[in-house]
Amino acid sequence: MTTLSPENSLSARLSASFILVKRKPPIDKTEWDGFFDENGQLAKSRDFICVNILERGLHPFVRTEAWKFLTGYYSWQSSQDERLTVDSTRRKNYEALCQMYEKIQPLLENLHRNFTETRNNIAYDIQKLYDKDPLGNVLIDKKKLEKILLLSYVCNTQAEYQQGFHEMVMLFQLMVEHDHETFWLFQFFLQKTEHSCVINIGVGKNLDMLNNLISFLDPVFAKHLKGKGAGAVQSLFPWFCLCFQRAFKSFDDVWRLWEVLLTGKPCRNFQVLVAYSLLQMVREQVLKESMAGDDILLACNNLVDLDADELISAACLVYAELIQKDVYTGQALQSRAH
Repeated sequence: MTTLSPENSLSARLSASFILVKRKPPIDKTEWDGFFDENGQLAKSRDFICVNILERGLHPFVRTEAWKFLTGYYSWQSSQDERLTVDSTRRKNYEALCQMYEKIQPLLENLHRNFTETRNNIAYDIQKLYDKDPLGNVLIDKKKLEKILLLSYVCNTQAEYQQGFHEMVMLFQLMVEHDHETFWLFQFFLQKTEHSCVINIGVGKNLDMLNNLISFLDPVFAKHLKGKGAGAVQSLFPWFCLCFQRAFKSFDDVWRLWEVLLTGKPCRNFQVLVAYSLLQMVREQVLKESMAGDDILLACNNLVDLDADELISAACLVYAELIQKDVYTGQALQSRAH
């Protein structure tokens, strides 16, 4: 049974303030460095930092280091020396995995048909990626990206490769400098978000919770979606598979939402509130034009170039509405998935 559960009452109050006041500037390098003591240990609590990330976001200069804490790559209690050791260990472990993969690759090719098929799918998806910025500068290394995706497929038994992972891992590659950081951050991201974007683990649960949330908060819309719009919500699985990546106007907006999801603030399963907020953007049009399933899906797919802060604020409003209705136990998002 999957539920929405607030971190604590402080989180609830502060998430409400996020939607009532103008957002302060993102946490910059100077402020981030001030969170640590002379030994490089965090002097501020995890809750304090996560609430500030929800409300304000991170400056690009601190995002890489902050994400290592948010994902669990680093321990929140670690010192600077301990983090240097962790980085070294992660690099060595990644290199060991690469060596293992090279040794077993011939065996995989001969004995596992799925491996060859998956490798071809990864290569095909990567070739479709546009790898240049508006000035023509190359943004990513496609060969390294392919290697990381293949290694992730071989090593991660919970999350087999699915279309869209290449776009997600690309964003990790753009954020960090080294291959081992890209690989491990992606693995930790999947774990931290409870494999929410994985088709055979989290996506179905998300869709169930979204249906239940619509029924709870918007019965009129729910009735239309279950009738003429039947199947529309289930067709929105790409939102969850890509963590809403294609809805935004910039990579910074994608990172902004993802880091909020990593904080666990203001509640667990916040991605469902984000999806509900997106659906509310097309609600009036859907009801006015009495749209059927395919037309609803098309309207949802046309939600692009969005601003992450506006969407996060809208989702926090939904959360505030749930709190006002006193649903701390999460009955609004109770999932029928088993």
